[in-house]
Amino acid sequence: MDLKLGADELNTCVQCGLCLPHCPTYRVTGDETMSPRGRIKLMREVQLEDAPVTDEVIDAFATCVQCRGCEPACPSGVPYGHLMEQTRETLADAGQMTPVWLRAAMKPLSQPKLLAAGTAALGVAKKVGLVPDRLGLGAADIPLRQEPLPTTGTDVYLFTGCVMDTMQRDVHRAGLDVLTAAGFGVTPTGAEAPCCGALQAHAGLTDETRGLAEKMMRSLEPERPIIVDSAGCGAAMKEYGHLLGTEEARVFSGRVFDIQEFLADHVDKLPTVEPLDLRVAVQDPCHLRHVQRVHEATRVVLRPFVRELVELDDDGLCCGAGGAYSILQPELAGQIRERKLGSIDRATPDVVASANPGCSLHLGAAGVDTIHPMELVAKAIRT
Repeated sequence: MDLKLGADELNTCVQCGLCLPHCPTYRVTGDETMSPRGRIKLMREVQLEDAPVTDEVIDAFATCVQCRGCEPACPSGVPYGHLMEQTRETLADAGQMTPVWLRAAMKPLSQPKLLAAGTAALGVAKKVGLVPDRLGLGAADIPLRQEPLPTTGTDVYLFTGCVMDTMQRDVHRAGLDVLTAAGFGVTPTGAEAPCCGALQAHAGLTDETRGLAEKMMRSLEPERPIIVDSAGCGAAMKEYGHLLGTEEARVFSGRVFDIQEFLADHVDKLPTVEPLDLRVAVQDPCHLRHVQRVHEATRVVLRPFVRELVELDDDGLCCGAGGAYSILQPELAGQIRERKLGSIDRATPDVVASANPGCSLHLGAAGVDTIHPMELVAKAIRT
């Protein structure tokens, strides 16, 4: 089967194994087929040797969290994330991955009114105990009604997206307040750019992702910086250049900034206030640390606003959220999370700061008190 993988990218892996300690699924299973090296070996066998695409092969690809923790560790610069996304796209197009129910579940993500109605219904169902534990929403406070975000100016866009806007709009509100406090006029993107396509790309629905990327590029005015407070969304938008392969897309990606990344360059513009009396552990979302590689900015921005920052001792290992991964692979996601919980316990924080909604929901379902870094900064400024 032709997985449509580029020979140059596929052949960069020399099977050295330096990726193994950084792969969460290999760490919890010890199974070589659940490592980056093992999965690339399977890609080669399928594409170059016409090996059959068995259930075991599909499972090897489906169980990847796509955290991309292997990429910074790789001395050969293997673009593992691109290889995995292309493999999943080919298998999804062939009907061998991404079931119909998952495709249907993702349709509302690009339809704001339908998504808002569905989220409200989910909130009602949760209140009466009808939401299954598998969804990992036990600690989530799902709002039944949302107040609209104000526009404070036109210096920057604040990308609001889909799931995060319906379930964690308070994070957007905090980010908007902090950006405004730093002197920037903010325009929330709202329905103009309803979804970045990150979850679709992870599921192999790359054509849908391309369509959403093109719509967003048409909808947002050129040159204005686009600020993103969800690590997964920011990572996806920064890779539009690769996704679409056009100069226009590369220019667009160049004006996308994680909100901590953007504010780290302007932290001197924020007001000087009394720090919150909190010991805060920073949990780096994989797409902030391994893909965008701007995780240090979170520390720069947080440090003036909390009493103490502490580091986790797991070198940024994935928490197991992985977008929809915790729903699709609950057993593995839970095993991966246990390692993260051990790191958090050893750090003894008052609260954990995480800049990605999936991470905060996944950790929150296990009883961890999580909060977005912008909510901490906004709270300090408002106090």
